[in-house]
Amino acid sequence: MTEPGAETPAAMTPADEARRFVVATFNPNKAAELQALLALPGVTLVPLADWPGATPPEENGATLLENARLKARAAAALTGLPAIADDTGLEVDALGGAPGVHAARYSGPGATYASNVAKLLHELHSVPTERRSARFRTVCAVAWPDGVELSADGALEGVITEAPRGENGFGYDPVFIPAGETRTVAELTDAEKNALSHRAKAARSLGRLLAKL
Repeated sequence: MTEPGAETPAAMTPADEARRFVVATFNPNKAAELQALLALPGVTLVPLADWPGATPPEENGATLLENARLKARAAAALTGLPAIADDTGLEVDALGGAPGVHAARYSGPGATYASNVAKLLHELHSVPTERRSARFRTVCAVAWPDGVELSADGALEGVITEAPRGENGFGYDPVFIPAGETRTVAELTDAEKNALSHRAKAARSLGRLLAKL
């Protein structure tokens, strides 16, 4: 299937088309990470944000898996190509698992990385270090237009800091120290982050499943 208004290049065969996957996110940071982590031989990843008429679906799932599937299914239906999506949550034990699946919208409508971090630190202002345990969870899902689906997940244990540190990464990375580390995720290099992150674990697991197909 070709992009709306475009013609299939003469060199594009059905086999070539079958090896194209849409990365179903409008977050450029996520798209870059997923494209780096899902680099499979012979597979071309197409950003959904570049697809004419594409808009983000409402993420109203009750779980990370539901949201990942929702996004992948919507992208597959729009493009006619298999689509890969992810959803990530942050579970803070002292907050009963919040913000959880609502991590991206934790501070309300119009939430930004900075406002979400500020709300999280405010909620934890009186919580001592030994009770600031948390984990990132990511679920990656792929959906084909014919209804076939696969999914994989990954988690990263750690603690929440008292103040942001580091300039790399995005989201809650500046306030999350992975277990066994002294630096926040935002103080790690891209290579270090991709070696241990929740998204890396989920993407690598999904990549192994895709490689078998």
